[in-house]
Amino acid sequence: MTSQENRRITDLGTLKAVSHPLRMRLYRALFVARVATASQLAEQVDEAVSLVSYHLRKLADHGLIEEAEPQSADGRERWWQPSSRGVSVHDEDIRDSPELVAANDAFSRILGDQRAALHRRFVDERLTWSEEWRSASLSSEWLPKLTAAELAALGKELDAVVEKYDQKARAAEAAGDTEGRENVALHLHGFPYRG
Repeated sequence: MTSQENRRITDLGTLKAVSHPLRMRLYRALFVARVATASQLAEQVDEAVSLVSYHLRKLADHGLIEEAEPQSADGRERWWQPSSRGVSVHDEDIRDSPELVAANDAFSRILGDQRAALHRRFVDERLTWSEEWRSASLSSEWLPKLTAAELAALGKELDAVVEKYDQKARAAEAAGDTEGRENVALHLHGFPYRG
């Protein structure tokens, strides 16, 4: 059963496993689908089923995904699901290990690249969405001067707001309220910088 918590990554092997660009795309696609087969995911990422199966097994070896209950009568199909609500890496878990820091840097860059590509896709396809969705989409930048403690508090408050909406949407979807629902990417970065 999928954990309702984020999987906190603290070991090098798991961090390297999820840092592979195709594995991250598969993880994201599986997270959106909630349950899927290697064949279904291969279509989404435009890769061979055998390659996708290999990478899914690697994600499973590190506990990032797990087998799901079969969704069809075809016993040959292997169904997968994320094993948690997401993944997270915390500075305090990696800062004393140069190998973990380097692996996390690679992971962060892959995430950044994939998030930027997802946003570019929306920008390119923006006019294919309804006026309602175009108006609802958001893109903003704030440049406040905060302390580290204030940024941490802000992050926790924003997480709580997003969690509230995610839980509400999941409950509505479970109750059959699927009309007008779309996958939504919400990317938020908060970090210090110098002019």
